[in-house]
Amino acid sequence: MAILELEKVSYAYDSKKVIVLDNLDYTFENGKIYAITGRSGAGKTTLLSLLSGLTNPTSGKILYKGQDIKKQDKYKYRSNCVGVIFQSFNLLTNLTALENVMLSMDISGKKFTDKKQYALDLLYKVGLTDDEINRHILKLSGGQQQRVAIARALSYNPEIILADEPTGNLDLETQDEIMDIFKMLAHKENRCIILVTHSPDVAKQSDINYQLQPFRKNTPKK
Repeated sequence: MAILELEKVSYAYDSKKVIVLDNLDYTFENGKIYAITGRSGAGKTTLLSLLSGLTNPTSGKILYKGQDIKKQDKYKYRSNCVGVIFQSFNLLTNLTALENVMLSMDISGKKFTDKKQYALDLLYKVGLTDDEINRHILKLSGGQQQRVAIARALSYNPEIILADEPTGNLDLETQDEIMDIFKMLAHKENRCIILVTHSPDVAKQSDINYQLQPFRKNTPKK
């Protein structure tokens, strides 16, 4: 059963003059990795914004467990149901890896029996050592920062992970290590992982590839 569904979703801006996405019907299930691919301007990041509830479609519906997310509490949806990972990490550089994850737990409003241990377990899960966990963000490599970003996205235990070019700034070896984490989260923990990517290798390692095409209006014949 699909955890997320797009029903004839379109998105346009500039008073609906510029169409970015047109009439999409996609389904996303737990236990799978989905790659969203396509040329620049095809609407990949826009689609991620729609799935995260940051933007509403111009027409159509996005359903989370059968319910239109437009009619749900958006803050609760974003802080409990979906975890978002950014290409630029978006971590607080004045905090340690551990403090970044614990802060996200606080923001979610969820209750934890042992908050620090829960955060530590997440950081161990993504492959960080005790020394790396207690370093400030700027003292970590790009790959290590992305691991922190993944742990932060997992901090309130969402079923869905949305990632915008999560391997875009990484070398190929680190890219494969990050993809191994996503495979573990999808195939062993039954989460739904949705990745926007330009990388053919990342798309190949995913279970399903949705390729967006730039929308072009038909020019009327004279």
